[in-house]
Amino acid sequence: MAQQQTTTAEVGELQLERTEDGLYLGTTLQFDLPDLVEDALYKGIPMVFVADAQVLRDRWYWSGRLVAEATRYLRLSYQPLTRRWRLSISAVPFSNSGLGVMLVQKFDDYADALSAIQRFARWKIAEPDAIKADAVHTVDFRFRLDMSQLPRPLQIGAVGSASWNLLVSRSQRLPAEPAK
Repeated sequence: MAQQQTTTAEVGELQLERTEDGLYLGTTLQFDLPDLVEDALYKGIPMVFVADAQVLRDRWYWSGRLVAEATRYLRLSYQPLTRRWRLSISAVPFSNSGLGVMLVQKFDDYADALSAIQRFARWKIAEPDAIKADAVHTVDFRFRLDMSQLPRPLQIGAVGSASWNLLVSRSQRLPAEPAK
C-alpha cells in the first residue's frame, strides 16, 4: 500500500508597503511540491500556480468591502531534452494563443526554480486611490496549484486526491495611517 505524502505549506509574514504608487505585497512561501506534482513536472507536464491577493476595507456594520484584487499566474515547466526549467509569470491566465505579456525565467536547477515561485517581492496589489489612509484594511493572500490547467487525464485522476493539493493562505491587517 502506497503511503500518502502530507505537504506542509505555510506563508511567511506578509510585508505590506503603502506608497504613493499603491499597496505592495512581499512574502516568502515554505512548501515542497507533492511527489505526484514533482513527478509530472519531470515528465514534461507544466504546472500552473495562482496567487491571489484581496484587499478588504474593514466595516463595523458588515463584512469587509472588497476594494482591490490582484492575481498572478505562474507556470513551471521542465524541458527534458535540455534539462532546463522555465518559469513564466503573467497577470492574465495562460492560453494557447501565445498572446499576452509575461516574464519568462530559465533555471538549470529545480531548487532554484522552486525558490523563484516561493518569493513575492513588491507585487502591486492595489492602486493608491483604493486604499484610504484613515481606514483599517485586511489583505487576504492565497497561493494554490491550478488543477483546471492540468491535462484532462490528470484532472480526472487528481479529483479528490490529496496528493495533488497545494493551497496556502494568510490574512493580515493593514492599520490606518496615524493622523498627521
